[in-house]
Formats: sequence, structure tokens, C-alpha cells
Amino acid sequence: MQAYVVWTEIPVTDLKSSCDFYGSVFGWTMEITQMGPNDVAMFNAVTDDDEMVVGGHLYPGTPASSGSTIHIAVPDTAEAAARRCVAAGGQVMGPVIDIPQGRFQYATDPDGNSIALFETRPH
Repeated sequence: MQAYVVWTEIPVTDLKSSCDFYGSVFGWTMEITQMGPNDVAMFNAVTDDDEMVVGGHLYPGTPASSGSTIHIAVPDTAEAAARRCVAAGGQVMGPVIDIPQGRFQYATDPDGNSIALFETRPH
């Protein structure tokens, strides 16, 4: 079996306001629930041919001053997601970048976590 990413966790300083940010940018309905030792807010799960696609959650924690960038697929264009990101309190950096699989915009959430707003290329 080949290794693959199964889960991602984003540390945030205010779980409720972060749910509002990610909900505004990505159109998710995020509910805070207890999981293990923490309250968490799950990302909306999607499936592809009955297989779970990578998911994750927000959790109360200390955001890293630098770290990995999580690329999150947007339901429309990178530009539209960038506008929502800024309106919700995030920041965008640099131009939209084209790659064979689609296009993306680097951004940060209000806590400074690095995210990329990924627009997939139609198949």
C-alpha cells in the first residue's frame, strides 16, 4: 500500500470565529463537537466513488509561525475564494498560480495558518 494523507488538523485561537471564517470562505457548515480531549470542528467530508477524501478539523491550539500549507478545494474560482477570504478576515499573498491540476491562491486564515484556495481543473 502506498502512503497517503489521511487527516489534517489546523490549530486556531478561537474555534467559533475560525468556524465562521472557514464557513464563509469554503461554504462549509461547521459544528463544534467533542472529540478526544478537545472540542473540534470538522471539515465537511466528501466522497469520490465511495472513498473518503482527505478531511480534517479545526482545534483549539497555538498556530505555528510557519509550517505546512493546506490546499483546500473551493467550489468556484480561486479569485472568488480570495475575495471571500479577505472579507472574512484572512489575507491573500501573491498572484493566482496555474498548474496542470488547476489553479490556486496562497492565503492565511485570521490566525496566520497557511492555506491555499485550490480551483480544480475540469476533467
